Amino acid sequence: MTTLIQDIPLNKLVPAACNVRRTGRTTGIEELAASIAAHGLLQNLTVRPSAESKKGQFEVIAGGRRLAALRLLAKRKSWAKNAPVPCHVVTDGAAEELSLAENVMQCPMHPADQYHAFATLHRDHGMNAEDIAARFGVTPAVVRQRLKLAAVSPKLIELYRTSELTLDQLSAFAITDDHPLQEKVWEELGWNDGREAILAALNPQAVPTSDPRVQCVGLEAYEAAGGTIARDLFDADDGGFLSDPHLLDALVRDRLQTYADTVTAEGWKWVQVAPRFDHGEAATMRRVYPQPATLSEAQQAELEALEVRYTELAESEVDETAATLAELEAQIAALTGEDVYAAETLAKAGAIVTLNYDGKPRIERGFIRPEDDDRPSRRKAKAASGEATDEGQQAATLPDRLVAELTSYRTAALGNELALNADLALTATVHALAAATFFPYADKATCLQLAPRHTYLARHASGIDETPAMQAIAARQEDWAKRMPENVNGLWAFVAELSGDDRLALLAHCIGLTVDAVRVKQGADDDRLAHADTLAKALPLDMRGYWTATAESYFGRVTKERILEAVREGGTPQAAENLANLKKAAMATAAADRLAGSGWLPPLLRNAA
Repeated sequence: MTTLIQDIPLNKLVPAACNVRRTGRTTGIEELAASIAAHGLLQNLTVRPSAESKKGQFEVIAGGRRLAALRLLAKRKSWAKNAPVPCHVVTDGAAEELSLAENVMQCPMHPADQYHAFATLHRDHGMNAEDIAARFGVTPAVVRQRLKLAAVSPKLIELYRTSELTLDQLSAFAITDDHPLQEKVWEELGWNDGREAILAALNPQAVPTSDPRVQCVGLEAYEAAGGTIARDLFDADDGGFLSDPHLLDALVRDRLQTYADTVTAEGWKWVQVAPRFDHGEAATMRRVYPQPATLSEAQQAELEALEVRYTELAESEVDETAATLAELEAQIAALTGEDVYAAETLAKAGAIVTLNYDGKPRIERGFIRPEDDDRPSRRKAKAASGEATDEGQQAATLPDRLVAELTSYRTAALGNELALNADLALTATVHALAAATFFPYADKATCLQLAPRHTYLARHASGIDETPAMQAIAARQEDWAKRMPENVNGLWAFVAELSGDDRLALLAHCIGLTVDAVRVKQGADDDRLAHADTLAKALPLDMRGYWTATAESYFGRVTKERILEAVREGGTPQAAENLANLKKAAMATAAADRLAGSGWLPPLLRNAA
């Protein structure tokens, strides 16, 4: 093969059709142009004389991206159009083979080496982020990110070089410059070693800027009050972490106090301001709900007449009744008004003023603390009345061991008889579950060993209370709570008197509150999660009606590789290729647009079937 080095004017060079690089020909041209402008052309082009041109042109068979960068510089008038370009000129051999050899034999440097080199330019040569950015065709923000990565503990950098640490994990450690802390956190991380877990472990007291409390107060108000923020250069939204949660809570309380004053004026015994809703504390209190306003006899008669008229019209086939029905609905609504809390309820119950998932005020009313609850339990009611069963009187005079033995026989008999009576077993089950669901401290209101554990999802997913599923559950809970008897003593009669359909509906509601399909540990609770999959297929569950992939809910929180994988699955390979060169934030938004309406779901939300 004959080759020689020759300076050829830029305007005599043209791209060759035989260049084997097809994908990514335009990737990084801006960066390459900046580098050539700052450092010159560090690698010659490989060319051959053009057989078709009569103008003495040469085809570039290896170095097409360098040629494109040179042309870009010439277009910007920072490089002469006829400037000499050093080229390897080949006159024989297969051009495709030479092009393939150059591209295949390239061995790009490891990203960690680039981070280290940028740090050397900054430290030893006095270049700031702007200087480095201009010479390598990247933004100053990118340079700052790479300088931050270079400042991570050398031990962790070495793990990144050997692929024991991902770039996503490495970027999380860059939130602090404390090398011993970085290394300690890495050593102590268990199964959950993702970016969010690392950030939380590095500063467990820090509050992310996405927190509802931050959305309520605002970063400017927090900083004006003396709060500091550790910026996360790797957050797509330029987020960070607030270092003073106590100051933040104080600012939130000040914001919420205005709403609390308005709620206090409603007449509640107490009003509590809580930056974060405490589900555990709420579970210790009885919740009561507003009831329809009491109507006078005349109002009740008017309401019944309106309802009869409405039913007659709705069932008739008379044309043009829609307007009349709408008018009747308005009259009924005006007469019944909104549900209200009774004065005696206001006198012993309270309200909690807290934040919604989006940082807006949220008011939860109707909580009765145990010490304020005058609704007696079964045991307290009997003690207050002096009532005692014959069994109780006899048990007091017998040895404890004999009492346990005799009641064991009774327990066995009860169990056997209940097993033979399916209807009563259903009633007993619904009674037990309803007692735990609507009477949380009801002093063992059932003899069945059923202890439903309700699943509180808000600690895993901020904002889930506002989703369609949770809104439907909350509405059912409130509807049933309004129908419940005042005291748990009346619960058995209430359940027993329900129709068969209503009893099953109450059972289903109570059972639904116990479902726990949350995966919090990789490889743990495999049997529980396998049953969740079985249940999902049996229903069958279609998550497309409950969840949609957006930049906020998914794409902005996963790697670029995951985003492209989703677009390939829910769209087309071509669509994914078109997004490949975008930055993370733009890619997340574009992916959400591409997959809007497609029904695409991540594997965790799909049914196995």
